[in-house]
Amino acid sequence: MPGTPRKKAAIAGPKRKVATPKSQPEFLDRLQTVIVTALENDKAEDIIILDLAGRASFADRMIIATGLADRQIAAMATHLHEKLNEAGFKRPLTEGATGTDWVLIDAGDIIVHLFKPEARARYGLEKMWSAELDEAETEV
Repeated sequence: MPGTPRKKAAIAGPKRKVATPKSQPEFLDRLQTVIVTALENDKAEDIIILDLAGRASFADRMIIATGLADRQIAAMATHLHEKLNEAGFKRPLTEGATGTDWVLIDAGDIIVHLFKPEARARYGLEKMWSAELDEAETEV
């Protein structure tokens, strides 16, 4: 069928790739400061920051923190959403904010995981994304 859109696209050649600008380090640092400050103000425990630049395509940094109860985690997620909006990041996506053991907040190039202690231990994201694991794999 010569007139199908697929053939037209093939005749026109490949679509031009649109370059997506990488986040500026200053913006990421500012965003990270907003996130960590909000978590500290909400009494989050064991806050860690993992550098994923060059290791993951979905984010440049990951922040993991622990809350002791569902209500605390839900409040941390709500406050974090508000602080990100105030900082100019208008559309953070939130998953699991309806009373689970794990809430994920996608702030673009920074992913935030809020866990209850037992869920954090079970999933072990720190071990999965740690730099030490990458170094061990390259030694093999």
